Amino acid sequence: MKDFVVYTALRIGLFLLTWAAVTGAWLLVAGEAALGLTFLIAFVLSGIGSYFVLSGPRDRLARHVEQRAGRISDKMDERAAKEDVPD
Repeated sequence: MKDFVVYTALRIGLFLLTWAAVTGAWLLVAGEAALGLTFLIAFVLSGIGSYFVLSGPRDRLARHVEQRAGRISDKMDERAAKEDVPD
């Protein structure tokens, strides 16, 4: 759960930082910002940026999810094996 919270917080933070930068640049150039368009641009840029910047936390989260899925699968296999034992 910790890895999920950390990755999600970093992802949201990266988006907000990117949105602030895009909006700030737009304001400097044009004098007023189209918030919907800056939101969309920031969404795309932060998505691309997160691929490179957040690869470490994303890999840790993926390993955690894979380990948990493996434990659940092992428990399901054990239960299935117990059910297959004849009385």
